[in-house]
Order: sequence, then C-alpha cells, then structure tokens
Amino acid sequence: MMEKEEQMILRHLVDLANECAQREYPVFSDFLNLNEQSIFLSHREELPAVSFHFEGGYPLAERRMVCFMPSGAGYQCPAPLCLLKIAPVHAKFAEELTHRDYLGTLLGLGIERSKIGDILVQGDSAFVFCTEGMDRYIEEHLDRVRRTSVRCIRQEISQLSWEPRFKSVRGSVASARLDAVISLAFHASRSSMAGLIKGEKVFVNGKAVASAGYSLKEGDVVSVRGYGKFIYRGISQQTRKGRYFAEIDVFE
Repeated sequence: MMEKEEQMILRHLVDLANECAQREYPVFSDFLNLNEQSIFLSHREELPAVSFHFEGGYPLAERRMVCFMPSGAGYQCPAPLCLLKIAPVHAKFAEELTHRDYLGTLLGLGIERSKIGDILVQGDSAFVFCTEGMDRYIEEHLDRVRRTSVRCIRQEISQLSWEPRFKSVRGSVASARLDAVISLAFHASRSSMAGLIKGEKVFVNGKAVASAGYSLKEGDVVSVRGYGKFIYRGISQQTRKGRYFAEIDVFE
C-alpha cells in the first residue's frame, strides 16, 4: 500500500498527464527518483491517452523527468533541463569533494531536491543537471563548496564528456537470482539483501523489484538504495560444482 506522500506524487503525475491530454501540448515533471519512477510505471494504466518517456540528460541517468506528449503527436520535445559544471577557482587549492558535498551545498541554497538531477563527480569538478531556470539561480548563488571557492559554467548537454568509472567484480553464484547477484556485488549476505528487496529498495532498470528470485538479464542496471549501482554483465562459465561465474561492473 502506498504511503500518503507517494499517493500525492502519483496524483501530481496523473494531473500533468491530464493537462497534456486536455491542452494538447508537452508537459514535463521535475526530476523523479527511482522509487517515484517505479510508482509511476506501476500505475501507467491510470493515465489518459498520452505518450511519455523519461529523460535525465544522459543514457545512464538515475534521476529523470517524465515527458508527457499528446497522443499521436509524432514528435518529442527536449526536456527543460540544463547542465552546469562546478569547477574550483584555484585547482591547486581545491579539496577532494564528494557527491554528498555538492548535493548538500545545493540543498543548502534552498533548492528543492526535485529540481536537481544527477550529479556526476569528475576529478576536481562536478557536472550537475537541473531544471531549466534553476541554472541561473545556482550561477548567482553558488560560490563555495565546503572551503573550496568554485565557479559555475553552463555546458551544452550534447557536449558532456563524462565516462562512468567501474570496479569489476567477478565471483561464483548459484544462479542469476537477484539476491545472489547483489550479494556478490556488495559483498553482503543474501539474507540482508533479501530484506532490502522485500522492502522495495532494489531497482532493476528503474523499476522496483520485490522478488528475491527475480532472474537478471545481461545488461540490466541494478540500483540498491544505500549501497550503489551496477551493471550485470552476465554469466561467463559454469564451475565443476554447478555454480556460475557472474561478471558485474559496479559504479564507483
């Protein structure tokens, strides 16, 4: 059963879809987290006759907008999102900043979490996706992250040069069951992972999966709240004892 906050989110998304259908023009949500996207997908039958797609600025985006289009439009409008690069003013004196540092500073400016998409940390800089218009606010107000003086530079999304970094994990599993694979990925017990799955804190390709026995397919992107995200690369060979070697790329 959905909590009150989740019901409000779903009601808001259905209202956006109705607005799109009635006025026959594109309508966009703010950024949704994986749980919100999953709730939306589980209730898509409640939508009026509109089409939709998700957009987060790059192919592996976790936080994404829902883009509603009138039925039969035959075209897609780009989502109203922007990209900023946050870079140190003096690289020599820059601290080693984390995702948490950048996010905490942005939220400290009074920005709602739904206005901020993914934050990609690369070296001494970070790329931040945000809703259209929020880029100007961030440019005007963000000049420091922790003790590091920074500047904000607008970027064309099409020119984003970011490649994810992975840690390759390889080990034996009894099968491609979800609980077995995430246990291997994060070096945790299957029982603890099963509890996360039951609590709907595990997402496969953006959709919550509540079955520990769910069988993963090659290329599936799995996110585990509080642990991280990985790409399941599949099973390479079988051992003499009938187990399998699974290959996983965990995002760093």
